[in-house]
Amino acid sequence: MGQTQISRYIIVGILSGILFGIMDGVINGNSCARKLYEVYKPIARQGINVPVGIAIDLIYGLALARLFLLLFRALPGEFGLAKGVSFAVIVWFLRVLMSAVSSWMMFNVPLGAVAYSLTTGLGEMLVLGILFGLTLWP
Repeated sequence: MGQTQISRYIIVGILSGILFGIMDGVINGNSCARKLYEVYKPIARQGINVPVGIAIDLIYGLALARLFLLLFRALPGEFGLAKGVSFAVIVWFLRVLMSAVSSWMMFNVPLGAVAYSLTTGLGEMLVLGILFGLTLWP
């Protein structure tokens, strides 16, 4: 990667990490989500360590941006946007769908909570995938 590509990767990775944090806050902090996720209340943390949460989201953003670049040529689609959507669907399957189904199998989680996780997770991954597809290329 050239200097311009590295700079673009860092900027887009940090931006995607910030988007991760904002979207997670909106997705999980609204009244609908709190009601759906009440099932987790007995095991949920009472507070959130915000600096650690921000750091984790930034690391996730940088890691996903790098993974997108590594997989770029192998992703379906002929141009960036299609590749971004393809990447989003793959990450959604591996990150969101597998986690939601596992939670549903292991815990007594209402289907509404599972469906909410699946749909909001897909939206979140599509936003990031489209960002990557429009801004990153090897």
